[in-house]
Amino acid sequence: MREIITRFAPSPTGNLHIGGLRTALFNYLYARANNGKFLLRIEDTDLARNSLEASQAIIEAFKWVGMDYDGEVIYQSQRFEIYKRYIDQLIEENKAYYCYMSKEELDNLRNEQKNRGETPRYDNRYRDFRGTPPAGIAPVVRIKAPLDGVIAFHDGIKGDIKVGAKELDDFIIARSDGTPTYNFVVSIDDALMGVTDIIRGDDHLSNTPKQIIVYEALGFKIPNFYHVPMILSPQGHKLSKRDGAMGVMDYQKMGYLPEAILNFLVRLGWSYEDQEIFSLQEMLEYFNPKALNSSPSSYNQEKFLWLNAHYIKQTPNDTLQKLLQDFPCPALPALLDLPISQRDVLYNAIKERTQTLKDFANYASEILTAPQNYDEKSLKKIDADTFKILKNFNEALADFSFESVENLDKHLHAFMDNQTLKAGKLMQPLRIALLGKPGGIGLCEAMFVIGKKEVQKRIQKFCEAS
Repeated sequence: MREIITRFAPSPTGNLHIGGLRTALFNYLYARANNGKFLLRIEDTDLARNSLEASQAIIEAFKWVGMDYDGEVIYQSQRFEIYKRYIDQLIEENKAYYCYMSKEELDNLRNEQKNRGETPRYDNRYRDFRGTPPAGIAPVVRIKAPLDGVIAFHDGIKGDIKVGAKELDDFIIARSDGTPTYNFVVSIDDALMGVTDIIRGDDHLSNTPKQIIVYEALGFKIPNFYHVPMILSPQGHKLSKRDGAMGVMDYQKMGYLPEAILNFLVRLGWSYEDQEIFSLQEMLEYFNPKALNSSPSSYNQEKFLWLNAHYIKQTPNDTLQKLLQDFPCPALPALLDLPISQRDVLYNAIKERTQTLKDFANYASEILTAPQNYDEKSLKKIDADTFKILKNFNEALADFSFESVENLDKHLHAFMDNQTLKAGKLMQPLRIALLGKPGGIGLCEAMFVIGKKEVQKRIQKFCEAS
């Protein structure tokens, strides 16, 4: 049985976006599920547009989501000698040639073809040239493409693909300055790296026939191809930053968990029965590139947040404590200093109410920080008798046990029974005094987390402010 070798090959011209991470994930899963290899190659031949920071950000994103790769990272910018050797080989074997056509000549040819209603293409005028090269022209190198027949291959997602040879021309494999072109270096690298299966976006589908020409010219084995439809916006358009096409690490700053991102991305174009939530182990167990959808997937922010909320709920509180340190909020020091019993009550309560770690930190901060303002609509419902009840309750707190939420609940209801109070007469005003607004975590949970001294202080402040 052959070893499965896949790769991810981004260009470091900007941050790694989630579309790229999805492609990487599909390749990663296929290799790992079959005990194969998953390789990382940085396609940095465009020296003018490349960014060292972008290269590092790609590796950082991989580390954050927990996707490891085999061997060292391959950088195309360090392989120019290899590419030159294969270009020279093709020229020596008469499978490629120098083309001395000037830019002006090429532009004129294309204009003439357009005027005749033809598809602009190079006319192979230097394909078998044996004369004296024109002076002052730095030639490009073109590969000899087939003149007739078809370029055919089977795509694991789209099925059988056939492209007529007449639709292709002798495309350039080396520019006039000697730098190799994209389709040439990709083919060389995939072959030398032993890549057996290539899963990539279907925007590369038109490149595949050209790469097959390079493979065949050099006698390389052609890999299996899977061209995945792009991720679209909910409106069916190309995904923009507003829709969610941000850098992967931007999601970390927004408080998303890597487990949620991987789960969300794997479902954009792949499914297994009716299952929505997948652990990485389950992805490895069930993933098969032949099950990838042939139609585009839509980005669904609500589903993404739902998944993130699910994984936050599943995260142990000790782990959450560490993660929250990356989300500064006014009460972060107090949050990190909470005794474990109070911390666990707070975290468990907030887990049910937030969808991102950033919101989680802000929610906790609101509870641990005394309110500076109070909900105006709620204030209008509080009369003098209610403030008197709150003052009596504040005095009674001296005898309350704050050992547990359950004890607080008993004391609270005992106080209401003794005063023959309905729950709404005390609990809603008390919530406003402690938190400044209606709604939120349970009142006894809030009191337990805040602590007796601070609870009394907030009630007193609220009553005095009235």
